[in-house]
Amino acid sequence: MNEFTYAVLGAGRQGTSAGYDLARFGSANKIIFGDIQETSARESAERINELIGREVAVGRKLDVSDRAALDRFLSGVDVALSAVPYYFNLEITKACLAVGACMCDMGGHTGVVRQQLALDSQAKEAGISIVPDCGMGPGLNVTMAMYAVELLDEARAVHIFDGGLPQEPIPPWNYQATFHINGLTNELDGQATFLRNGALTPVDTLSEPEYIDFPPLGRLEADITSGGMSTSPWTLEGQLQDYTNKTLRYPGHFEWLRAFKELGLFSEEPIEVNGELVVPREVYHTLLEPKIRVEDIRDICVMRVVGFGRKDGKETTVTVDLVDRYDPETGFTAMERLTGWHCAIMMGFQARGEVPPGGVSVENAVPAAKFMDAIRKRGIHFDVYYQ
Repeated sequence: MNEFTYAVLGAGRQGTSAGYDLARFGSANKIIFGDIQETSARESAERINELIGREVAVGRKLDVSDRAALDRFLSGVDVALSAVPYYFNLEITKACLAVGACMCDMGGHTGVVRQQLALDSQAKEAGISIVPDCGMGPGLNVTMAMYAVELLDEARAVHIFDGGLPQEPIPPWNYQATFHINGLTNELDGQATFLRNGALTPVDTLSEPEYIDFPPLGRLEADITSGGMSTSPWTLEGQLQDYTNKTLRYPGHFEWLRAFKELGLFSEEPIEVNGELVVPREVYHTLLEPKIRVEDIRDICVMRVVGFGRKDGKETTVTVDLVDRYDPETGFTAMERLTGWHCAIMMGFQARGEVPPGGVSVENAVPAAKFMDAIRKRGIHFDVYYQ
């Protein structure tokens, strides 16, 4: 069996989780963590080596904004993962093209993703695959949506619900931050793009609340957030009539956020306060983050995809429910597992040449059923129901 060299740029929570999965399932000969903080890179590598029981990971200092250093770091790498903020991803993609390394990332901005995918011809010429926007959402949620499409003979509509929540919610927020707070606010701001009646339709965030029952958590509130579907609405245009995505929270949480948004606290435009310029979002983050940030996160992630269409000549509804929890054995949260492992699974497919060369969107990279088999092999539980 071939063994591969992987690079993980950014030794944070999700990057470390991806490295762990690569060490377990990715036929890894070597995993190189790079981070602006060398100590973080080394600690992530040491954690992986201890969990796996062999010396497979190393940590090095890397400034991803230093293109020469980035090219040197990526030399000899089979697949690289960008687990740094999205605004670095285009230059990282170009570096991967230059050295001939496949590239995967945790995305975060559909506009940047489009620029990466536009490098399709260069990637084909270099013989590498570029797969942006992996993770939990976008990423696994889109994979599950495509899985629902595959499970039906003729899919007409697909609706996605997903969320990461504390197992033991503490009022009044009933929420714990499991990733960067600016990314959290970005999801709550602006618009999402859905398919409605077959047409691409912009929809304001936090504008269409509804409630769903999701065992074992009971009644949850769902509402619109942005950026969670990546390029998939455009891919599925002409195939589905309706395609939507809502985020799940404990009831009451979104009411606070609608008020904050209406008040203007999500704005990044400076305003004058007593003669000083102040950025509302910075004030909002400064006040909120200490309230929802905890060191010991015991979370549960729930994902539901509901597909409507025809199967075996009959009108059919297929529901795919996935639940994952914090793992005390490894210390990885459910959010880290679903985000990092989705990336690592994709990287394994890329390393083995099962993703075609070029710029490939997450929904087109690998048959969804094949991907979900890999999810199940990792002990992540999901059920499929037909009605």
